[in-house]
Amino acid sequence: MTDMSYVDGNMLDGPLRELFAVDLSPATSRCQSCGSLGPLAGLHVFSHAPGLVGRCPVCSEVILRLVRAPDRAWLDLRGATFLEVPMPAEPTYYRPG
Repeated sequence: MTDMSYVDGNMLDGPLRELFAVDLSPATSRCQSCGSLGPLAGLHVFSHAPGLVGRCPVCSEVILRLVRAPDRAWLDLRGATFLEVPMPAEPTYYRPG
């Protein structure tokens, strides 16, 4: 095995901050249950639970859950096979060496 250097997870701060600083409503996701593809803005969102629950508009399965506390948030995307986020062409985060 070759020596593969790495940096700790703090390096993700910049890229993740950039990712979540964009409008996610046009982001595309695929439902893990039925395979339908669509923007987050097209989900059916229910807010009468602890937090927000986004369901697939085709099969009604849960795509995401978002719960916010005063000092943190929990985001559960296990109902999506992926989340494709439109990004600017040039990243603004630091790339090591």
